[in-house]
Amino acid sequence: MTALPPPSKKKLGLVIDLDTCVGCHACATSCKEWNAGGIAGPLTDERPYGKDPQGVWFNRVHSYELEADAATKQPAQTLHFPRSCLHCETPACVTVCPTGASYKRAEDGIVLVDEDKCIGCKLCSWACPYGAREYSHVEGVMKKCTLCVDRIYNDKLDEIDRQPACVQACPTRARHFGDLGDPDSDVSKLVAERGGVALMPELGYQPVNRYLPPRPRRTGDDATTDDASQADTGNLAQRWLNRILKR
Repeated sequence: MTALPPPSKKKLGLVIDLDTCVGCHACATSCKEWNAGGIAGPLTDERPYGKDPQGVWFNRVHSYELEADAATKQPAQTLHFPRSCLHCETPACVTVCPTGASYKRAEDGIVLVDEDKCIGCKLCSWACPYGAREYSHVEGVMKKCTLCVDRIYNDKLDEIDRQPACVQACPTRARHFGDLGDPDSDVSKLVAERGGVALMPELGYQPVNRYLPPRPRRTGDDATTDDASQADTGNLAQRWLNRILKR
C-alpha cells in the first residue's frame, strides 16, 4: 500500500459554482482536448459514434431536476453537477494502491497516477467514493484529473493561461482555480463568502475542491432573500449532492 506525504501547506484545487454552471460541457471537452496529449494522454475513445460509446473523461457533467421545496419556498430547478477528482487531503485511492502508482504530491497536494507503475487493478476506483477514477480499457491503466499539472506550471505559456483547461474554457466563469490552503487566496475568499461545501466530509478524506451552492431563486410572491434562506438552500443542495454520490 502507498503512504501519504505530510499534509501540504499548498492545496491546489477547484471551486465550482453550481449557481452559474449551465451544463454546457465545455469543461469536459476542453479537458479532453488538452489531456489527449502530454502527461495524461492519450485519452481513449471506443466506439465514439456507435450505440455504446465509451472512453476516458476526467470531467463529467451530470444534470438533475430538483423538485420544488415548500420549506425554503424554492421552485423546481435544474442543477448541473460537474464531477472530477477532488484531490483529497487523505485520498483512499492512494493508500489502497499496491504499487505506488497513485500518489499525492507533497508540494501542492495534487493527486496523480504514474502510469508506468499502474497495473490496472482498479483498487483505486473502488476506494474512491466520488467516482473520479477512469480506467482505460485500451491501455490497461487508471487515469484521472491532473489539474492540468503540465499546464499550470508551464512557463512557456503566458501566466494568464496557466490554469486548468476546464477553468479557461468555462463560458460562465463557474470554475475557479487556486490555492485552497491559503486563506487569503481568491478561491478561499470565494468559498468563505458563498458558503462553499466539501462533498461527503463525514468520510474523512478531506476533499480540497469545493462546490458553491445555488443561490436562492426569487419567486413571484416573495422576491426577497435573506441569509437564513440562503443557508437553507445551501444545506439542501449539499444534502442532495451527497445523496447522489452515495448511490
